[in-house]
Amino acid sequence: MSTGGVQSLQRAFDLLERLADAGGEASLSELATVSGLPLPTIHRLIRTLVTLGYVRQNSNRRYTLGSRLIRLGETASRQYGTWARPYLAQLVDSVEETANLAVLDGDEVVYVAQVPSKHSMRMFTEVGRRLLPHGTGVGKAMLSQLPRDEVRSLLERTGLPAYTPNTITDASQLLDSLDEISERGYALDESEQELGVRCIAVPVIGGPTLAAVSVSGPEGRLTKEAVSRILPEVLAVAKRLADRAS
Repeated sequence: MSTGGVQSLQRAFDLLERLADAGGEASLSELATVSGLPLPTIHRLIRTLVTLGYVRQNSNRRYTLGSRLIRLGETASRQYGTWARPYLAQLVDSVEETANLAVLDGDEVVYVAQVPSKHSMRMFTEVGRRLLPHGTGVGKAMLSQLPRDEVRSLLERTGLPAYTPNTITDASQLLDSLDEISERGYALDESEQELGVRCIAVPVIGGPTLAAVSVSGPEGRLTKEAVSRILPEVLAVAKRLADRAS
């Protein structure tokens, strides 16, 4: 491939990333502002991506990520989950509670792998399940790694609906909690997504995409004392996943 071809390919992928960062939709002028590329160059690249199905033009003449990306994303997520499962299995053996891996896909948390505990009463989240990030431990862990302006934009798009009476539904309160999570290195879900369930989540820092690993269980077993005991194990697995993915 010629140097010009490589540059065009890099620019095309950069535009896809910029569209994703904008919440999946942007105008040509907005893409020009954030990418620094000339409008004619953006128009040419976007036209090619539209022809291939990776970008779609809406009736309002704004551009969105195309449906052809779904297959690529779902396949990549499955592969990520597949090679992560042995690490989650080791975590379950150590802490005896269910372990999960999730990624941030657009504005949503997507669970890509889970290894259940051996307890008869255990947490089960279907792989592929999608939730808004503000009400989950993994979601808050991942949001803590984003610039706060990006978090505010995401929350404006999604709102903060309550999953339970414990869900944080105030944006300012959530942003304050994200600062605390960034400082201490882990997030807690205190019956915020499902009553009676506690979850401890750690961001996977340095991987190819925003991700978080978590351990979840009934509050009666996953007590605050148990969280203190389990935390080093979750931190260690998150680091191993980051090292493996980088």
